[in-house]
Amino acid sequence: MAGGGRKLVELFYDVVSPYSWLGFEVLCRYRSVWNIDVKLRPGFLGGIIKESGNQAPAMVPLKGAYMQLDLPRLANYYQVPLKQPSDFFDAVIKKGSLSAMRFVTALDMVQPEFVEPVSRELWKRIWSRDEDITQTESLLSAAEKAGLPSEKAEKVLEMISLPEVKKRLKDTTEEALNYGAFGMPAIVAHVKGTPHFYFGSDRFELLAHLLGEKWLGPVPSAKTKSHM
Repeated sequence: MAGGGRKLVELFYDVVSPYSWLGFEVLCRYRSVWNIDVKLRPGFLGGIIKESGNQAPAMVPLKGAYMQLDLPRLANYYQVPLKQPSDFFDAVIKKGSLSAMRFVTALDMVQPEFVEPVSRELWKRIWSRDEDITQTESLLSAAEKAGLPSEKAEKVLEMISLPEVKKRLKDTTEEALNYGAFGMPAIVAHVKGTPHFYFGSDRFELLAHLLGEKWLGPVPSAKTKSHM
């Protein structure tokens, strides 16, 4: 454990991003290993890409081809059931995640304890089971699997068109941009009053070094058991 008080680590993410899922699961696993508090910050990757002048990796042919090779390796290494959608362009580029991230944002405002499980279920839908994340029934199904009572899920769904929800998502996205984000996941560790920004799901060794912690791989429980 690092000395002193617990350090805050923020994760800016979007469920349309498979790399965000990897970073999300690693940080969730390390909450009980490192001396950190993890704050989940649902944002909108489409806004990040547009405002930063970036392009989605799949829109660059060689990057898209590399992703097809890389994702299965990452799924195995991180032990996350990640599979590319059968129609990547339709699911990720055309449909996107705006309604899903407004739903998660509304959850964060009224039922924050369900942000983690609902986000995970949405990732499973698009990035594991090749299912939709844009339709009303898709959002309600993810909420149901996460354990959110149906009447509460319906109320959250009604919120996604509210100005305050839209503003909250926009503000969070702009906050990520202000830290320097040009994609997701964007990880911000706060140490001694200073924010430290990391992009991607492959910078955890550097994050551990900053925090004064040990990196035990993407599945720390397995590493710990192997040394028992």
